[in-house]
Amino acid sequence: MIEAHQLVKNYINGSIKVKALDHVSLSVKKGEICSILGPSGCGKSTLLNCLSAIDHPDEGEIEINGKNIIKMNDKEVTKFRAENMGFIFQFYNLIPVLNALENVELALLAQNSHFKNTSKTAKEALLKVGLDGRIAHYPHQLSGGERQRVAIARALVHHPKIIWADEPTGALDTKTGNKIMDLILELNKSESMTFVIVTHDDRIAGFSNRILKMDSGKFVEGAQS
Repeated sequence: MIEAHQLVKNYINGSIKVKALDHVSLSVKKGEICSILGPSGCGKSTLLNCLSAIDHPDEGEIEINGKNIIKMNDKEVTKFRAENMGFIFQFYNLIPVLNALENVELALLAQNSHFKNTSKTAKEALLKVGLDGRIAHYPHQLSGGERQRVAIARALVHHPKIIWADEPTGALDTKTGNKIMDLILELNKSESMTFVIVTHDDRIAGFSNRILKMDSGKFVEGAQS
């Protein structure tokens, strides 16, 4: 599902060149839950952004489901990302003036969705994450765990092949974070979706099929489990 080879990404900080990614390669199978584990600043979020075509590596190749995303132009990569990927962020990124249903429905409308009844499809996604009683609630009326469930419903509503999750439990307490990870496991099993999760938390990484440990822009030698 995901193949990346020798990814390099540099940033300039004043007069200093920082190597965020140092010849990183990885492979993730379809239906796998893979965690990228490491401390802040180790390059894991940069890697996620490059793999998901939000950012571009300076060197290297990336194939997603057999498609070379490095060779796509901006229009092509935007379309490919909308059709094949879903995103979960630490701080939810919900629109405060829209209720739960509208936040999820907007994800369909934003990509000129082929779904005929976007409201029905959005509601089904919210039911799938256990929010049947909170569909008309606005973000400020929801708990942190409920907001993240809305974000997960938004990520999966168009049935993507891959969901990228950047610190999906970082803003949640331990108990709520565990519930969110249980939900991710359930969706992975029922929907056969591939999840790539970035986290600094060993406990959260432990929910995964495989853990890749990063430090200083590269995977730590022998640190795959």
